[in-house]
Amino acid sequence: MPSSSAALEIRLDDLSGEPTRALIAAHLSDMRSISPEESCHALDLGGLQQPSVQAWSAWVAGELAGVGALAQLDATNGELKSMRVADNHRGTGVGRAMLEHLIDQARRVGMSALWLETGSTPEFLPAQRLYESAGFARCEPFGSYVLDPYSVFMTKQL
Repeated sequence: MPSSSAALEIRLDDLSGEPTRALIAAHLSDMRSISPEESCHALDLGGLQQPSVQAWSAWVAGELAGVGALAQLDATNGELKSMRVADNHRGTGVGRAMLEHLIDQARRVGMSALWLETGSTPEFLPAQRLYESAGFARCEPFGSYVLDPYSVFMTKQL
């Protein structure tokens, strides 16, 4: 978790703030440097601002520590999108806190299952381990996704 001297605050974010926009831009740039364009499924700012998506930001001592989003796929299913922890907050529990927050939000709105797509290359191993530790299991592609050597698909029943 973040240092005991600085509490973590997770809040709904309209994505209008410069720190949030910069972290999302850095996330997209990083994803595109790792995966081929056709295998990069991270949402850009416009995608994150769709009515079916809600985004949250995590803050420590007034500094942006991470972002995460929940997309409503249908009445009972959601997809985790754009989970990203700022580089200087990695390994501090921000990612786990955001993941738990998104799972709680999904339950709150009545979702019964969550889905996600993440990368398959070594850079994504920490994310895969985080999701597995929270009860996500690998699955086949869902929605409009197709089998892709650069993607890992996971789901969790709520």
